[in-house]
Amino acid sequence: MEKDSKIYVAGHRGMVGSAIVRELKKQGYNNIITRTHAELDLIRQANVEKFFAEEKPEYVFLAAAKVGGIGANSEAPADFMYQNMMIAMNVIHEAWKNNCRKLEFLGSSCIYPRLAPQPMKEDCLLTSALEQTNEAYALAKISGLKYCAYLNQQYGTDFISVMPTNLYGLNDNYHPTRSHVLPALIRRFHEAKVNSLPSVTCWGDGSAMREFLYVDDLANLCVFLMNNYSGNETVNAGTGKDLSIKALAELIAEIVGYKGEILWDTSKPNGTPRKLLDVSKAAALGWKYKTELRDGIKLAYADFVKAPPMS
Repeated sequence: MEKDSKIYVAGHRGMVGSAIVRELKKQGYNNIITRTHAELDLIRQANVEKFFAEEKPEYVFLAAAKVGGIGANSEAPADFMYQNMMIAMNVIHEAWKNNCRKLEFLGSSCIYPRLAPQPMKEDCLLTSALEQTNEAYALAKISGLKYCAYLNQQYGTDFISVMPTNLYGLNDNYHPTRSHVLPALIRRFHEAKVNSLPSVTCWGDGSAMREFLYVDDLANLCVFLMNNYSGNETVNAGTGKDLSIKALAELIAEIVGYKGEILWDTSKPNGTPRKLLDVSKAAALGWKYKTELRDGIKLAYADFVKAPPMS
């Protein structure tokens, strides 16, 4: 990308999209196009067609998505599948039709099989069954990355995909029922501290293992890949290190300053037993994460306290 290349960041108000915009500006890119959902509904094909025909972006970061944790995915699988499938197909298709020079599709590590060998390599995709609690979301993301690969194969496009592990950081979603585990725990422990609650109850038994990447590190990788990688196979984005949800809860409680008891509701699902990415591919390309988990959670908590959610 040139510094004045026309770059469209889809989903710029979300945690990932806003981090990509920050990273692009930090690196001196000065021709960034954005649209709010009210200005451009990516689920509506005609709207996306019109936007691409008028704007003709040279590069696209596709970070727009409907996202949520285990609860949200379980309650509304049809919504998660339809909305994410439509966003992916509409944007990728119009980028191809309008001769976009390069597109980068953002997926999720939940695309990999529930019981994939750990750490999960990029080539384990579609080798066995998905995790049921987020299967709909995963199928939509798999379709997006496969459509990129098929366009490359059939039409010679340069469309790539990156699959991040669990993300957290500035501008995260702290909704009480629709957030992911790390921001959900930040909110829960903070509110318990403020209200002097004697205990906090977490889902599952705490044994599930998870990996977490600070979102600004992901954004740095996204720009790096746009400039340094081409290929049909996706690239994993993570730290290569994980910890149990129990250890995560204890770490967040410590950072927040909550002194009460942590209880576990074993009637609730754990989700996938372990989701650790093999990040050797990104490392071989010359990239490594910078933010350690404790430091990143401190930054995220400071951001949460500065602008706590209204609902």
